[in-house]
Amino acid sequence: MAALLIIGSVFAGLAALIHVYIWVLESILWTRESTRRTFGIPTVEEAETQRTLAYNQGFYNLFLAIGVAVGVVLIWTDGLRPVGLTLALFGTLSMLLAAVVLVSSGPGRLRSAATQGTAPLLAAVFLLAGILAG
Repeated sequence: MAALLIIGSVFAGLAALIHVYIWVLESILWTRESTRRTFGIPTVEEAETQRTLAYNQGFYNLFLAIGVAVGVVLIWTDGLRPVGLTLALFGTLSMLLAAVVLVSSGPGRLRSAATQGTAPLLAAVFLLAGILAG
């Protein structure tokens, strides 16, 4: 059980870090050329038009990352493992579902969705396996 929870916690931490990075791209670096290229935004003008939307979306990613990170800490805090598992699973499953929505939003989003959704998927699988093995 402990090994599964450790592996799940590592993947959850990685998922949180990825989503903090996405927050940085969407909320801070949105109009930079490298960020526009990542998101397929051809011009600064188009990025400026979408800036408010990206800024808001970036904070959703940050809040999910914070929830997952707090969950991971609580998993390893005496007496708070159930709360930590609940937070970590809610956050990682939300991240995974957001990746599914991204794939459904149009062609060419599979790579981005895989980047966004693989670590949360693995975290959820290992955390759930740890719970079931417990």
